[in-house]
Amino acid sequence: MYGNGQAPIFILKDGTQRTRGRTAQSNNIAAAKAVADAVRSTLGPKGMDKMLVDSMGDVVITNDGATILKEMDIDHPAAKMIIEVAKTQEQHCYDGTTSAVVLSGELLKRSEDLIEQNVHPTVICEGFRLAAEKAVELLDAHGISTENQDSVLMEVAKTALTGKSAGAVKSFMADICVRAVNAVGIIESDERIVDLSDIKVEKRQGGSIKDSTLIDGILLDKERVHAGMPRSISDAKIALINSAVEVKKTEVDAKIQITDPNQLALFLEEEENYVRGLVEKIQASGATVLICQKGIDELAQHYMSKAGIFAIRRAKKSDMEALSKATNGNIVTNIDDLSSEDLGHAAKVEERKIGESDMTFITGCPEAKSVSVLLRGGTEHVVDEIRRAFDDAVGVVSVAWEDGAVLTGGGSVLAALSRDLRTYAETVGGREQMAIEAFASALEIIPRTLAENAGLDPVTTLIELRKAHADGQSHAGINVYEGGVVDMKDANVVEPMRVVEQAIQSATETAIMILRIDDVISSKGVPMDGGMGDMGGMGDFQM
Repeated sequence: MYGNGQAPIFILKDGTQRTRGRTAQSNNIAAAKAVADAVRSTLGPKGMDKMLVDSMGDVVITNDGATILKEMDIDHPAAKMIIEVAKTQEQHCYDGTTSAVVLSGELLKRSEDLIEQNVHPTVICEGFRLAAEKAVELLDAHGISTENQDSVLMEVAKTALTGKSAGAVKSFMADICVRAVNAVGIIESDERIVDLSDIKVEKRQGGSIKDSTLIDGILLDKERVHAGMPRSISDAKIALINSAVEVKKTEVDAKIQITDPNQLALFLEEEENYVRGLVEKIQASGATVLICQKGIDELAQHYMSKAGIFAIRRAKKSDMEALSKATNGNIVTNIDDLSSEDLGHAAKVEERKIGESDMTFITGCPEAKSVSVLLRGGTEHVVDEIRRAFDDAVGVVSVAWEDGAVLTGGGSVLAALSRDLRTYAETVGGREQMAIEAFASALEIIPRTLAENAGLDPVTTLIELRKAHADGQSHAGINVYEGGVVDMKDANVVEPMRVVEQAIQSATETAIMILRIDDVISSKGVPMDGGMGDMGGMGDFQM
């Protein structure tokens, strides 16, 4: 900084880096494009996977955009903003993360062309904002209702699973997802709500993916506390207790002096009677199964096994709450208050060996508002990827169930929006019109990328797609298997409306935020040159 032509005045700390104007914008856009390019090849049914290896040698193999970006150690501040798009998409919609990131990168790429034509960044931002609002408004016209249509929900799950490791068994996995969401979904005052925490997922390696199963109840990663207890109980009456079944310890330091051996025998006998009394109270309530959140005394275990009670100790709080929802039982703090009315019911409680460990299956809860899914796979990496695919699929099914509307996939909706926005741009005066047209072209990056990843000619495919939409085929999308375009409604390729809406909104907002930056001041050695090195300082990750 200079004052009246005198010597420079330094107001920033020594070592601070500063990039201004067009250079700052170019660097930020380059960093954002690099992130988008990193995940672009994973988009669609023919998308490829990434192998990420960290400094400890741990390996993650996935094509889930959110997981890839989360595992990459990125330094560049603008690149981090693009990663926030993926996080937001994952939290709100569970799917569409790659689409949102690719769209952000393309919007910035198109805006760079406009900046070179001397269109001011704030004009571009205004044009993008108008285009995003119009696009979201136009989405309703493309919606397909899902209410009371399990077949549509099945297709939503299948679309989410296509292109992932679980793609080979997508019908099987989709059925589990839809049944799980239907079981836990509730309708309150015309509002449809799905709490995904009510779907408990356990994964075990060994067996095949087809050994995965939905349990109309709860699966506990626990075994009975005593070998003498029955391994299986039918028509189970379940007591849920969150206090310890053992002799109470005093809250303060206390010393008991015993001077006579008989006193010791009486003391021990009294402890034994107290524990026996606790077990008798549990028995008197009619309970045949006890799930305890705290510990169970060894003596209590002995008495319970003699009474034929199946007991589990140290269950998680979340499992206790899930059990309460599934079995309609009440969680009791004081065993003295336990009555038959507090007991939950299940058709069967049994211990089974899954892989190398014993697990407890509490099944046959017809009114269960909490269910469990057991995922199986040949190796640890397979099970992990199946879990990620299942989370995406059950997430989008829950979103579609809540919203009651879906859109056709395969780039069909974005191609239709692109066409509509070009028409809309002509009605907008000023240079914003150029930004809206750039936005319309940017939306076509999704069908273009689907075509590229499928090994098709992107230019020819896009021309075919535009022609189909011009001919009134509003559901026309890209056929990644045979090339050309096909009606996505007939092909049953659908995705929740919220996925597309959120992707457009978050991609636009992030692009606008990055475009408005014309000065980057960095007090630490963050790479500001837009060159992201090993994927923007990806550290120890290799890709």
